[in-house]
Amino acid sequence: MNWQAIWAIYASEMARFFRTLMQSFLSPVLSTSLYFVVFGAAIGSRIQEVEGVSYGAFIVPGLIMLSVMTQATSNAAFGIYFPKFIGTIYELLSAPVNFLEIVIGYVGAAATKALFIGVVILATAALFVDLTIQSPMAMLAFLVLTCLSFSLLGFIIGIWAGNFEQLQLVPLLIVTPLVFLGGSFYSISMLPPVWQTITLFNPVVYLISGFRWAFFGVADVPVLTSLVAIAGFTLLCLGAIWWIFKTGWRIRQ
Repeated sequence: MNWQAIWAIYASEMARFFRTLMQSFLSPVLSTSLYFVVFGAAIGSRIQEVEGVSYGAFIVPGLIMLSVMTQATSNAAFGIYFPKFIGTIYELLSAPVNFLEIVIGYVGAAATKALFIGVVILATAALFVDLTIQSPMAMLAFLVLTCLSFSLLGFIIGIWAGNFEQLQLVPLLIVTPLVFLGGSFYSISMLPPVWQTITLFNPVVYLISGFRWAFFGVADVPVLTSLVAIAGFTLLCLGAIWWIFKTGWRIRQ
C-alpha cells in the first residue's frame, strides 16, 4: 500500500477544503439554525412529541443525515471530477498508484469533510435543544459509515458525470428528496399503512432510523436491518468502483 500517495491525494483535497473553511463552517450553522426556526418553532409548536421525544430534538438526527449525505456525495463527486475536467486524471492513472489508493485518498477526504459538517451541525443543534445521546459509539459508527458510503457514491457520480450539471444532478434530484422522504423530520409510523410500506423501499430510511436509535433508543426499523442496509450499500459502491477501474469506463474514454 502506497501510503505516501494516499496522503498526497488526501492532503491536496483537504487543503482545498481549508481554503474555504469559513464558508464550510458558516453554511451548516446557518442552515441548521434556519431549519430549527422553521421546523422546530413553526411545526414544533403543533407537534410536541414524536415517540416520546420532543420534536425539536427528534429532527436533529435527520438534519445531520441530510447535510452529511449531500455533502459527502457532492465533495467526493467534485474531487474526482475536477481532475477529469482539467486532464490531470491521466497523470494520476499513469503514476505507480493503484485504484484502491486513489479511492482511499479521495473518498477519505470527502468523508472527513462530511464528518466535520456533521459534528458542526450537532454542536449547533445542542444550542437549540437539550440532546442526550444514549449510544455515543453507535452514533459515531453510523455517522462514519454514512460518510464513507455516500462518499463512495459521490466518487462514482464524479466519474460518471460529463459536465457540471450532471455533477449536481444526483445530489439535488435524488439524494436530497430521498432524505426528506426517508423520515428525517417525522416518524414513518405517522404515515398511513400504505405509505409506510412504500417508504420502506427508500434505503435512506434505514440509515436515518439507525442513527436516530443511537440518540433516543427509538427506531422505525430494527437496528440490525439498518446496519445490514448500510453495509450492503457500501459493498455495492465498492464493487461498482472496482468495475469502473477494471474496465476504464468514463476514465480512459
